[in-house]
Amino acid sequence: MERSPASQVDDLRAVADDIRTAVQSVIEGKPEAVELALVALFSSGHLLIEDVPGVGKTMLAKALARAIGGTAQRIQFTPDLLPSDITGVSIFNSEHRVFEFKPGGVFANVVIGDEINRASPKTQSALLEAMEEHQVTVDGVTHPLPHPFLVVATQNPVEMEGTYPLPEAQRDRFSLRISIGYPVRAAEVAMLDHHGGGDPLGELRPVTDAETVAALTEAVRSVFVHAAIKDYLVAILEATRTSPDVRLGGSPRAGLQLLRASRARAVLQGRNYVIPDDIQALAAPALAHRILLSPAAQLAGRSADDVVRAAVDGVGVPDRD
Repeated sequence: MERSPASQVDDLRAVADDIRTAVQSVIEGKPEAVELALVALFSSGHLLIEDVPGVGKTMLAKALARAIGGTAQRIQFTPDLLPSDITGVSIFNSEHRVFEFKPGGVFANVVIGDEINRASPKTQSALLEAMEEHQVTVDGVTHPLPHPFLVVATQNPVEMEGTYPLPEAQRDRFSLRISIGYPVRAAEVAMLDHHGGGDPLGELRPVTDAETVAALTEAVRSVFVHAAIKDYLVAILEATRTSPDVRLGGSPRAGLQLLRASRARAVLQGRNYVIPDDIQALAAPALAHRILLSPAAQLAGRSADDVVRAAVDGVGVPDRD
């Protein structure tokens, strides 16, 4: 018997709570970052973590992968990394006289791309098809990727020597961009206790499995979104495009991914419908990394987050009727 939307919401929230608890046992004092990682997971999106070294970017990705019980691959992006290292390569088997496909690092439920901006643009572009279509084409043959499929990429925005900025097409594939930031003092003291004498990540056990997560991501797609909420979302996108501080605003793909993320957030909040609060909470993580500022705005010290916040503030919230 088919389960009701309310039952699916309850199931997803229960699984998400278990994942959240497991990840937070490793990542101290960062509930917002963990919540956004769950939003990316259940909306079939991808996550870009941009922050300084040592704040737990890779640890968050590893903890999430281990908690969902799926396969995980870590790819260390370096200048000499080749596209075939990511996608895979066809190798000739002389015994059977056929080409055999050897999968690359992208064939996993969770792909951790460490310091993605240290690889060349050609290598970075090897992820484009995988992130958008959940498949890889090598030598004219298409290979599907496992489901769920989540790319969690990290980059250091401070040490830019020897890096290649992500092309706009690549940044646009990431549903959300977050910064973890330094923990508060109490959380950092607790981290010294927990991590100083052991390895919490090594003790983390899966709380669900990939098949369950895949089924629940499909349930997220059925979350109700009123026409007025969709109009509200598009109005915010248009406001980013017409802002005098912007050279390039939010794309239609950005709107689609913001909508999917809002559906996932609604379910994590225990609802089977989206409200304006969902759009507002996710607007900056979903849109800011896709926006190019004008030279004048850069000189004035404005940020893309400022532009998104101004766009949200400038658009009227739909009536609750």
